[in-house]
Amino acid sequence: MRDGRWRVVDVAATAGISTQQVRNYLDEGVLPPAARTESGYRVLTEVHVRALAVLRRMVEGHGWARTREVLAAVHRGELAVALAALDAGHAELDRERAEIRRVLGAFETVVASPAVAAPRRGARIGEVADLVGVRTSQLRLWEERGLLRPVRAPGTGYRVYDAAELRAAQVVALLRRGGYPFEIVAAVLDEMRTTGRPQRVRAELARREQELHQRSLRRLRASAELYGYLAVTGHAAPSVAPGQAAPPSGVGQVGTG
Repeated sequence: MRDGRWRVVDVAATAGISTQQVRNYLDEGVLPPAARTESGYRVLTEVHVRALAVLRRMVEGHGWARTREVLAAVHRGELAVALAALDAGHAELDRERAEIRRVLGAFETVVASPAVAAPRRGARIGEVADLVGVRTSQLRLWEERGLLRPVRAPGTGYRVYDAAELRAAQVVALLRRGGYPFEIVAAVLDEMRTTGRPQRVRAELARREQELHQRSLRRLRASAELYGYLAVTGHAAPSVAPGQAAPPSGVGQVGTG
């Protein structure tokens, strides 16, 4: 570093990456534009070092694709585009969290319902329809959607439901009557078939929820780092709409120390 200027190799060293990677980031716009000397060398500054640190934190929280979208928009001066991409990322987590809660709620509904007794020889479609209280046409529809997997009897080709598939049919009927969409019904069935016992299903859903919490915290930390960068570089300065008074001095402003 000399006179506040950094060499590409020194900026790369702060993140443990190659000089070519820094050049790629500059070309892609995820780092701010760099001036050049008369001889053509890039002139980097402390801002580039900070931007690189923010980039790495953003990748940890938001992934590379969204990080590239957000930072490139910031450095183009398109703050609204960057904020919209960030909002979309947080909304994705909210949808995942809501789905976990819905699957868990649906599963608890299933657990509270005792299984119907299955014939020892297996049940045909008409018997299953009577046992779970639906029409045979609904059972066929659910099979077409991949929710039910009855086997075919040799010779006759009739559908035969064993105890597990009868329980699956009961679960679908129960959740559909409760207003759950097919996506949630499928998720519950997948959990039951994959995980098995109710205790293991609950544990798996709890594990996913905890993992989601960690992702949310990483995303929050990355967003905080980004805001600090925006404030220091002037990108986060509040805009004043036409006809709107500017805030009083010292109100809503971020000091840079």
